[in-house]
Amino acid sequence: MKNLLKVILVVFIILQFFRIDKTNPPVDKNMDFLTIKKTPENVATLIKSACYDCHSNETIYPWYSNIQPFGWFLKDHIDEGRRELNFSTFATYEPARQARKLKKAASEIKEGEMPLESYILIHKDAKLTPQQKELLVTYFNTMKDVTMITNKISEEELKPKKQNP
Repeated sequence: MKNLLKVILVVFIILQFFRIDKTNPPVDKNMDFLTIKKTPENVATLIKSACYDCHSNETIYPWYSNIQPFGWFLKDHIDEGRRELNFSTFATYEPARQARKLKKAASEIKEGEMPLESYILIHKDAKLTPQQKELLVTYFNTMKDVTMITNKISEEELKPKKQNP
């Protein structure tokens, strides 16, 4: 049993030499959702605290990201979050994609799927009150509607595109 614990300790120590890259991609504020949508400060503060660590290029890595294998899990989660929705590059999305992302964000917040429970356990400022959730849902839906009207996008165009197998 002692030898097993020693092996586990040695493996854990060796893992610490394989750190994640915590370099955020460059941020161009002219491409950022909060800028292009002229988001009110109170809403912007909520979005930044509840969404931006995983869904932007402005991630603030917590202390536990320095401990492997937790850092690997966290980095994978952030990379996946950015692939799904990246507020820092929102202006690069075509209008229909913007509207789809806003609709999905509103839905996931309303259903309690976002922010993730695992995230708000450690980041208490990301836990949204029912009023804050309603504010974000309303804001994202309003921005979706404005995007659709401005760009003459139909509801049909918001349906998820089928991917080839």
